[in-house]
Amino acid sequence: MDLLLGIDIGTYESKGVVVEAASGRIVSQAAREHSVAIPRPGWVEHDAESIWWSDFVALCRQLLSHPEVSAENIRAVGVSAIAPTMLAIDRTGRPLRPAILYGIDTRTVQEIEDLTHVLGHEWLMEHAGSALSTQSAGPKILWFRRHEPELYRQTWKILTASSYLVFRLTGRVVIDHYTAVAFAPLYDLPTQSWSETSAALICDLDMLPDLHWTTEVVGEVTAGAAQETGLRPGTPVITGTADAAAEAIAAGVTRPGDCMIMYGTTVFFITICNYLLRGGMLWPTVFLVPGTYALTAGMATAGAIIRWFRDQFAPLELRIEMEGGPPAYEVLAHLAAESPPGSRGLVVLPYFSGERTPIHDPHARGLILGLTISHHRSDIYRALLEGIAYGIRHNIEAMIEMGAEPSRLIAIGGGTKNPVWLQIVSDVLGRPQEVRSSLGAAYGDAFLAGMGIGYFQSLTDVLNWLGPAFQVEPIPAHVRYYDSYYEIYRELYPRLRDLMRKLVDLETFVGGHS
Repeated sequence: MDLLLGIDIGTYESKGVVVEAASGRIVSQAAREHSVAIPRPGWVEHDAESIWWSDFVALCRQLLSHPEVSAENIRAVGVSAIAPTMLAIDRTGRPLRPAILYGIDTRTVQEIEDLTHVLGHEWLMEHAGSALSTQSAGPKILWFRRHEPELYRQTWKILTASSYLVFRLTGRVVIDHYTAVAFAPLYDLPTQSWSETSAALICDLDMLPDLHWTTEVVGEVTAGAAQETGLRPGTPVITGTADAAAEAIAAGVTRPGDCMIMYGTTVFFITICNYLLRGGMLWPTVFLVPGTYALTAGMATAGAIIRWFRDQFAPLELRIEMEGGPPAYEVLAHLAAESPPGSRGLVVLPYFSGERTPIHDPHARGLILGLTISHHRSDIYRALLEGIAYGIRHNIEAMIEMGAEPSRLIAIGGGTKNPVWLQIVSDVLGRPQEVRSSLGAAYGDAFLAGMGIGYFQSLTDVLNWLGPAFQVEPIPAHVRYYDSYYEIYRELYPRLRDLMRKLVDLETFVGGHS
């Protein structure tokens, strides 16, 4: 039996699967939870050794313990991870500091402003494809160089999370083109190479990984990595990619017009395009194999808000879950259903960690508008779900403005287990969603590994692995109702933007003098 291994490292959880190549059947699967470190407001970090590599090793061991799985039958390994992350390693491969995570880490406001001023908006549009934001890894490297110069001087290579896993497995220092685009402004879209112009402002070019396409076999499992993981020495390893891209493959998002809505810690979007788009407030990119393109977007918080509400305001539900009762999230979904559309007059701005697309404002803050003493916990929780749905609509409208109107919305991710949330999103969008079972990014990794060794010839071959999706249709009466609420949502941020910035300044001032 030919088997393929896929492992994905997420923000709060890592997952792995072993898949039968011929059928797509999941033979073995495993998951591990972990946390993030928030050493200061706006800073979000992972320890590469104790989270990324430790999770990878533990998942490998657990997957290989399944009676149907043998290391000898694993034909190839594919990896994905949160992206872009910034991890500096020295010449021994030792991480010099915790990894700085993607757009949920908002420490680089000054670096974004400085690079934008020097390079100019037109240059960024032409070469990076979009404006810089907290999602961009380039400003984070510059922050590292400015604020931790001694560590920067010790740096040999700067990696992202998937790069680190491949490095530990094979000794190769690589990054896929799709993830490299998010290292803006260091990646030059017209030439699909690293940019000497922007690197002169940020870091030495030789610090950056070698560029490869996602499905290229870039190395083999070394003897040392085999001893740690239980994998067979010499097993092929592909370049790998970002978690969202692997998740898109697992959802069957492979044809122009397909749009993935990934319900996770954040909401991430990938719309497949026929050509490279430019300008606008979203992120144009190359995709996973030569000649493929996509338009991507991402909210800063989504599932993270739901987790925040659960942890802060649902202690009873959490305790019941720990005692063997139903999952707290399931109980909260029923709670949200008790409140009507519109949450009895509440509108939420879901900017609890700033916001990425389409407003690109790390100073944005969350808001619950309309509270009265007659509101219940159910209203507030539903309003949070609705606020995220309004943010999803805002991003879809931005895609349409850029000329990439989705013809098919495919929902995937842990949030799809919440039927109330899915219905709210379809009602707010006025569009149906095709919902795929949450096979996850690791499943996409396994397929991409199969492409790497020639088992599959095209990304669309993944459709042979996938079962039917189910549809969530919008409810017409709710669509009309939500249209009015959405108008209020769109007015709120422009009116409050300056006040949000003042609040951030006050927070910084008080924090600096406490």
